[in-house]
Amino acid sequence: MTCAIIGSGAIGHAIATQFARQGIDVMVANSRGPSSLTDMVYALGPNIRPAATGDAAHADVVFLAIPFGAIRAFVENADAAGANWNNRLVIDASNAIDFPSFKPADLGGRLSTEVVAEAFPGARIVKAFNTVPAAKLEAPPAQAGGRRVVVLSGDDGGARSQVAALIERLGYAALDLGTLRQASHLQQFGGTLVAQDLIKLA
Repeated sequence: MTCAIIGSGAIGHAIATQFARQGIDVMVANSRGPSSLTDMVYALGPNIRPAATGDAAHADVVFLAIPFGAIRAFVENADAAGANWNNRLVIDASNAIDFPSFKPADLGGRLSTEVVAEAFPGARIVKAFNTVPAAKLEAPPAQAGGRRVVVLSGDDGGARSQVAALIERLGYAALDLGTLRQASHLQQFGGTLVAQDLIKLA
């Protein structure tokens, strides 16, 4: 199973850090190209491989660690590179935020991940890694006698199970919140669990 992180900002760097800690290979891509990732790759080690967005889009598991508003441009570039999203696993770590008000974006009653899903026809979409602050997400998952919790939701139960297993493999404790609608009041931007740092005690 190949994995790729789209985005090298705070969230993308945090997720890549956990892959490096566990010795798991992952591609990282951003809009500026592989040459801009030299310092990051040097710091995190040999398991982190810089990639063009078109190449990263062909991974089995794709993390969206880019701003919500940048997802459409990524999809256009990926599609131009021949990406086929059918049955692929896409992990949405974005939050739909309206700037400069820093309030939830008005999506006409739709959930942000439902909007994201429209851009990836045939993909299995799971929302995860969007509630924990980046600095906490990058810290070692083992904390205070337990493990940091990463919540997830999605409408495909099998995809949720796969993502939960990957979360656990990265050292976190996975908490499955159910479908996107079931989890919306907890996980969507403005929800109860956003910016919370939960620890599952051993």
